[in-house]
Amino acid sequence: MLSIVIPTLNAAGELPATLEPLIAGAVDGVVAQLVIADGGSDDETLAIADAAGADIVRTERGRGGQLAAGAARARGDWLLFLHADTRLDPGWVASVRTFISEMGPDYAGYFRFALDDGRFRARVLEQVVALRSRAFALPYGDQGLLISRRLYERIGGFAPLPLMEDVAIARRLGHRCLRPISVRAVTSAARYRRDGYMRRGSRNLACLAGYFLGVAPQRLVRLYR
Repeated sequence: MLSIVIPTLNAAGELPATLEPLIAGAVDGVVAQLVIADGGSDDETLAIADAAGADIVRTERGRGGQLAAGAARARGDWLLFLHADTRLDPGWVASVRTFISEMGPDYAGYFRFALDDGRFRARVLEQVVALRSRAFALPYGDQGLLISRRLYERIGGFAPLPLMEDVAIARRLGHRCLRPISVRAVTSAARYRRDGYMRRGSRNLACLAGYFLGVAPQRLVRLYR
């Protein structure tokens, strides 16, 4: 029923924690396939993926292109795209089953954004993301994307962009097709700890503004890193 697609690049440190909650989906029978779309890792990422029984796609670096390549390898009628540093909370299997059965193939779902940081500033950011997702129908890739193959192909799939591929596909889905899933997708806060919440948040906002103003994603990558 469901193929899970994860883009990776030297993700050995985060990938095991991302894969662990997915076992429940395989045991339950909802997950039929795991696809790892790797952009040239030189650490233990591919060994971890192979041990997990994943179908491995080797492609050029760039998350949009990796996601598109992973989707092309996927066999499921439904696709679940996840980042390599994002883990789903318990209960995700039941929520995904409910979404598929109740919403049907003409809708796409995204999870509730959360950070693995206990500080108050992380909670504030989570609320900002929730507001952005609902008000503007702009969930990011670290919230996951559950979508039927039929809808994915109808809107043209992921564009081969190095950045903002998640915004591009969310804009094509829009309010009409996007619906929230109540389960949390807990993402690593490493970038926020490294750069500071204000600096990283401002950088993300600048990238989004630049994208809407027509700046090429290839240029925005340098600002995002």
